[in-house]
Amino acid sequence: MTLITTDDRVFELRDGESLLEGLERTGHEVEYQCRSGYCGSCRVKIVSGKVAYDEVPLAFISPGEILTCCCRVDEPIRIECKARVETGWSPDDDLFAAYE
Repeated sequence: MTLITTDDRVFELRDGESLLEGLERTGHEVEYQCRSGYCGSCRVKIVSGKVAYDEVPLAFISPGEILTCCCRVDEPIRIECKARVETGWSPDDDLFAAYE
């Protein structure tokens, strides 16, 4: 298991889990569209450590950025990513109940 440090938490990736899946599991705010390395939506800044790619991603990434959907994390890393802020609102809430 590999240690991941973010702005808000420290967690370990599970065996076979992508960085994107680990971030989702631990409640982090991370965008994604493709999970295949071609759109770049899941891009985050890496502060320390290194990642590798089994295939070269098609999305443009600047130095100091990684794609969480398709990178392989082989050593502890630190990334800039925040935990999701819970709003207390649910899609099941009745938005118009106060007006009845």
